[in-house]
Amino acid sequence: MCAYILATDDDPDVLLTLARVLTREGHRVEKASSGEEALRRLAIQRPDMLILDIMMPPGMDGLAVCNQLRADEHFMDLPILFLTARGSVDDVVSGLDAGGDDYVMKPFELAELTARVRALLRRNEHETTSKVLELGDVRLDTNTYQASVAGTAIQLTATEYKLLHYMMEHVNQALSPYRLLEAVWDYPPRSGDPDLVRAHIRNLRAKIEKKSKIPDAAAFIRTIHGVGYMVAG
Repeated sequence: MCAYILATDDDPDVLLTLARVLTREGHRVEKASSGEEALRRLAIQRPDMLILDIMMPPGMDGLAVCNQLRADEHFMDLPILFLTARGSVDDVVSGLDAGGDDYVMKPFELAELTARVRALLRRNEHETTSKVLELGDVRLDTNTYQASVAGTAIQLTATEYKLLHYMMEHVNQALSPYRLLEAVWDYPPRSGDPDLVRAHIRNLRAKIEKKSKIPDAAAFIRTIHGVGYMVAG
């Protein structure tokens, strides 16, 4: 699919590489060299995907941009792919906690980058038929990307929605992080970072617990030690 992608990085060489590679994939790529410029472009036109460097010069870094976007319902389901320096584990965790969908370490392999972009764009395609999943107090609407718990609405990112949707369709099944990475993030079998799953599970639990009457969100999304995670029915 041809998509409009906004790439944001303070390194002009990285921006040129992103533009060249993704244009060759058939996408329309716009470049922004700062968080402030990215927000200005986002206000003019919503892209199909945002590629966002975490670390940028003083002002508005990638985390601040992501936090601001995720607080706006218009951008809640916007796919966000973070770029981060290799080995910056804390940056990765912070980016995922801010609402990032996935990340690629710099310097990145071009094949890995294009694969992550394709996977994120596929995940953001809306389902053509309406479907509602209900389990106990939790209700998931595939049209609005919203979950409601005990009648309280919780706005989900596209990845949080996909993760919760998959787990609710496989209720009472222990799902390993690698199975979830393959099913939700479209990673090849036995690849990807389990921390990606852990961060999104943590964010889902926080949203369910904060906005609902359920005293312990971990009772709904259970950790099966040595295996993975399970939605309990």
